[in-house]
Amino acid sequence: MSIPARRVETFGTTIFTEINNLAQQYNALNLGQGKPDFDAPGDVVGEMVKALQAGKYNQYAPGPGTPSLRKAVADHAARFYNLDIDPARGVIVTAGATEGVLSAVLGLVDPGDEVIVIEPFYDSYVPDIIMANARPVYVPLHPPTWTLDPDELRAAFSPRTRALLLNTPHNPSGRVFSREELTFIAELCIEHDVTVISDEVYEHLLFGSAQHIPIATLPGMFERTVTVSSSGKSFNATGWKVGWVYGHPDLLEGVARAHQFVTFAVHHPAQEAVAYALGLPDSYYQEFQAMYQAKLALLTDALDSSGLQYRVPEGTYFVMVNYARVFEGTPLEFTHHLIKEIGVACIPPESFYSQEHVAIVQGYARLSFCKNDDTLRQVKERLVKLQR
Repeated sequence: MSIPARRVETFGTTIFTEINNLAQQYNALNLGQGKPDFDAPGDVVGEMVKALQAGKYNQYAPGPGTPSLRKAVADHAARFYNLDIDPARGVIVTAGATEGVLSAVLGLVDPGDEVIVIEPFYDSYVPDIIMANARPVYVPLHPPTWTLDPDELRAAFSPRTRALLLNTPHNPSGRVFSREELTFIAELCIEHDVTVISDEVYEHLLFGSAQHIPIATLPGMFERTVTVSSSGKSFNATGWKVGWVYGHPDLLEGVARAHQFVTFAVHHPAQEAVAYALGLPDSYYQEFQAMYQAKLALLTDALDSSGLQYRVPEGTYFVMVNYARVFEGTPLEFTHHLIKEIGVACIPPESFYSQEHVAIVQGYARLSFCKNDDTLRQVKERLVKLQR
């Protein structure tokens, strides 16, 4: 009898699928998966329609991406971060950031290498490392401030360390890594000759005085960093699955070699629309942040009357809450309780930690506020029941 390959034997159904199904079954307001319940900007959608109807974008796109989108990605990096990216040799368009991270791992990490993973982590990171026959080495962020222990990070480096997976702004904690933190990470990576795979999909989701600093902009880091981002978060278009990886051409060559055999090419008309979107004026990004600032205020207002403790995020559209005052049990048990008895769905973060560190996240759950305002107001009405 045929059986699954050993490389996938530890991969179960993602927690997102499980919670989405449960939320639908109990008609819960779904603050679980980071999937907006409102549409992409109308003019961006219009560009997709025009591309579909133009008669020249419905066949395979060039494998590395369309010239227009690769140039738009390079122009965006120059505009916001003063980075000089070669659009022809320094940008690869991928099927979302998830594929971008996979292709980066497959193209830059050898079997037996070690990859440092900062916990809590996006759920695809570790399977990517396992499929590359490499070994994840875990370094946790510590609540309630979600910060690294410098000694723990330093101890994670070894002669076998090939790469470090970084995510800032950070999902699910909402942290935006400071220049001091990034400098410390960079110094260790330079000392140990380690490549950084930097997931920056929430680069435009910032609050208050938080500033996103790409680690590629730090001294000595451009030549050892590949940066991953996507259109899904910045343009409310998660269903388009258009992402990109950029960096030094020598590193991008490895990503490109893997990418061509993972998806080869990405949806052609969507690339034209995203190229347009990346060129939107500063006012779009300002209004985007203001919209999410208002949504964050609605959720924190709901949390203030719920008994749940939280730290206001510096970025992303997630809030980590501590439920210890209102519920005894594991995060998964709390999630089931919140869905079935309160009518609100969240994500238990146990699956974002290794078994050796999962105790750190006991008492926590993740809520997403990329939802319409009416939904977030209804959340307040339901969460107040936690106090009863």
